[in-house]
Amino acid sequence: MKGGLVTTLNDSEQQWDAPNGWAPLQWFAVVGLRNYGFEPLSVKIMNRWMATVEQQFIADNNMMEKYNVQHNQHVAKGGEYEVQNGFGWTNGVSLAFYKLLGSDKSNNIANMTRREKEG
Repeated sequence: MKGGLVTTLNDSEQQWDAPNGWAPLQWFAVVGLRNYGFEPLSVKIMNRWMATVEQQFIADNNMMEKYNVQHNQHVAKGGEYEVQNGFGWTNGVSLAFYKLLGSDKSNNIANMTRREKEG
């Protein structure tokens, strides 16, 4: 998908189904691909996911629980409750991806997380 990996291809309007993507599942996929020598694909997934996270952060100054990875200009939806702001797994996976990508943005993510706690 354009913005990362969907959890399923079902579009049921449930939170774990398309078009939503979740940070922990991006992490599992990237680590698995790297472990089996698929580095270029893992980098592609990380870059797509981080572009989605960054775009949403720029739009509303929050890191989210889940993201719409099919249409990243739309907010994720579905499930029994509204999308949650500031989920730790998104913060942690983002920081790990920045480090794996060799990005100096890893310091920025720590500052974003700190601002979320203060704000």
